[in-house]
Parts: sequence; C-alpha cells; structure tokens
Amino acid sequence: MLERVELREVWNVAEDVKAFRFDKKLEFRAGQFIMVWLPGVGEKPFSLAWRDLIVVKRVGPFTSRLFEIEEGDHVWIRGPYGRGFEPRGERIALVGGGIGIPPLYAFARQNRKKLGGITLIYGARSRDELALMDVEDYVDEVIITTDDGSAGRRGFPTEVLAERKGEFDWAYACGPEPMLKTVLRVMNYENVQISAERYMKCGIGVCGSCNLGKYLVCRDGPVFDGFQLRGLL
Repeated sequence: MLERVELREVWNVAEDVKAFRFDKKLEFRAGQFIMVWLPGVGEKPFSLAWRDLIVVKRVGPFTSRLFEIEEGDHVWIRGPYGRGFEPRGERIALVGGGIGIPPLYAFARQNRKKLGGITLIYGARSRDELALMDVEDYVDEVIITTDDGSAGRRGFPTEVLAERKGEFDWAYACGPEPMLKTVLRVMNYENVQISAERYMKCGIGVCGSCNLGKYLVCRDGPVFDGFQLRGLL
C-alpha cells in the first residue's frame, strides 16, 4: 500500500548522487528495498540505506525527476520488500561497487556490535563518485579502490578480496553485475551473499519481470546466497 511521506532532508553525497531522508522510520533488514512512486512519472525500487534514507544515482528519467524534488516535498513509498542480508561469521568483508554502497552501509550500521570485525572494500570510477563515507564510523577497516587511482589504490575491489580472501569468514557484496560475478567466483560460491539487481515492476513477485533463472529477485532476493546462483551468475 502506498504511503505519502515528506522529504525532511535532501543533499548531495557524490557526483550525480543524492540522499533523501523522509519523515517515516521503517523496520527493515539491510538489503531490503522500497518502491518509490512519483505521480505521472512511475515507480522504481531503491535499497534502504537506513530506516528513513535512500541514496540515489541519477541514471534516467525517473531519477532525474526525483533529483528535482526538494525538502518539504512529498513522495509515495511502499515496502520494505524482499530478502535482506543474514549476518553470519566473525570476520566480514563488505564488497561494494559504485551505487551498490547503500545496503552495505545499512548492514554495517545494523551489525557493527554483533560481528567480530567488518572490512569494507569499496570501489568507484573516481574519488568524486564515492558516497556514504561516514561508513567509517561503523566498520573496522575501509579499503578504497578507484578505476583512475584518484582515491585509494588503482584497481577494483574484487582484486583486494582475492588477495585477502583467507582473512574473511563471509563476504557480502552489492554493485555492478560483473563485479558480483567475480565476487562469487573468488568465494567459490560459498560463504557469500550478494544483492542482485534486475528490472522490477511490481516489487512483490506478481509480474515476473525480475526473473533470474528460477528466482524472482523482488520475492526470492534481492539478497541471495552464493550457492543459489551457481550456474546463473
């Protein structure tokens, strides 16, 4: 059911990336998503970065219209939906690429006192595209990679994971699909959960538009255990 919420804060967090905080706090598990509706524009899914927060990259007509909305304006939301991350293990690697950071940020905030140690390995094309860097408050270590070397080390987060794989009990990942495929291979599809992305229309497993093999991402995911995706990603 759609609910009208007011935007209390809107601010820039990176190049072409904005944060939107609304006036309702939701109970959720990191990795779950909400559907956001704009009258006359449509509806899109966004992972929750926190109970009242989404972080959005401008990539098309819907997000361009969302970027025009200001504090005090309203949007309509429904959810949270889907399966979130399940915290396991003691030494955790969070592997994020680009705008895949919001659910990992939420995971770190929700689990910082429950797990033995959390390392965030976060990659972006350049320094300007790094978002939610206050995540440092919720993890034990942050390793930054950028394609152009403008921040951290030049390269990809999956390279760091491969080098340090033996240090971690579990890995959690969200980002571009090529990155997720590499994370799954590095972890041999074991002790790993990834947040998958597919085009979503209904968000509740009715329309079938988000199928990933035998799964529907909105209903069975968006978070999957690695073994579920063997042969699919």
